Amino acid sequence: MYAQLSTWIIDGTLQPEEPLRDLEIAERLGVSRTPVREALRRLEDEGLVQTALNRWTRVAPLQVQQAAELYPVVEALEILALQLAAPNLTPADLTELQTFNQQLHQAIQNADAGAAVEADTAFHEVWISRSGNQTLQHTLQGLKRKMRRIERAYFDAASAGHASVDEHGAIMTALAADDLAQAIAALSINWQGSFTRLQQRDEP
Repeated sequence: MYAQLSTWIIDGTLQPEEPLRDLEIAERLGVSRTPVREALRRLEDEGLVQTALNRWTRVAPLQVQQAAELYPVVEALEILALQLAAPNLTPADLTELQTFNQQLHQAIQNADAGAAVEADTAFHEVWISRSGNQTLQHTLQGLKRKMRRIERAYFDAASAGHASVDEHGAIMTALAADDLAQAIAALSINWQGSFTRLQQRDEP
C-alpha cells in the first residue's frame, strides 16, 4: 500500500496538491481504509503528503526549499562517489555515460519528462555504482527518491534539460581525459546549474 501510493506520488500519477481521500483510494486498490490511512501517515512523515486535521489530506506541493536542502547534499555525495569511482571507470563505463546522455537528449526532444528523469538518473548512477561504497549508494538512492518529483518538474522545461545534456558532456570529456579535478568541477556545475534553473522555473 505504502509502496504503491509513494510510487504514484513520485511518478506524477498523483499530482502535487491533489486531494487524497482514503475511501476512494481503498476502493481503487480493493483494500480496507485502515492500511490506506497507515500509508498516508507514513507518507506525511516523509513530507510527501500534507494533512489538515479533519479538513483535508493532499499530495504535498513541490517546494524549491526542499530542493535547496537536497541538491547540495546530493552534490557533495556524488562528488565523493566520483572520487571513489574514478580509478575503476573503464572505457565501457564511458560508453554507457554517452548512451544515457543520448537517451536524455532524445527524451527531452520527445518532451517525455519521465524518460528524461530515468536517463539522467542512469547517467549519474554509472559512477555511483562504481564507487564500491554500499553505504554511499544506499544513501544517495534514498535522497534521489525524494528528488524524483522535483526532477520531473525540472525536465518539463526543455531549455533546462538541454543545459544538463551539455553539462554531462563536460563531465564525460574530463573523464575521458583522465582529469578528475575537471570532472568534479563539471559535476558541481551540473548540480548547481540544475538548481539555479529550477529556481528560475519556479519564479512567477
